[in-house]
Amino acid sequence: MPQMQISRDSRSGKPSIHGNKAIENAFTGNNVYIDPVLNTEGMSIANVTFTPSARTHWHTHEKGQILRVVVGSGWVCDFGGQPVKINVGDVIWCPPGTKHWHGADNESYMCHQATSFGGVTWEEEVGDKEYERKSA
Repeated sequence: MPQMQISRDSRSGKPSIHGNKAIENAFTGNNVYIDPVLNTEGMSIANVTFTPSARTHWHTHEKGQILRVVVGSGWVCDFGGQPVKINVGDVIWCPPGTKHWHGADNESYMCHQATSFGGVTWEEEVGDKEYERKSA
């Protein structure tokens, strides 16, 4: 029977902080900071903080992703869709294989707790013109 795991590093007060280049070809706009909470076989949890206008590249998750907005406001967008505004308290389910992006609004920081299942495939950058579709 599997045993419970306790991750005490998430309470250390010393998060792993990285800028855009933390994951090459994964973020654009301004800086993004990643605070890993738990990384176990087939699942990872991280608090991800986006500075204003920062966002992910297009990407997919092998077995899906749950985002829970804990600070600020931002946007999520499925490929081919219109960006949708997200705010504190929103929980977003990104189904397996769904190509999407997410990030902060122009005038707000946004932090979400991201729980990702399986691998992630990073794709092309979400350019400024594409990002600005959110206000159309």
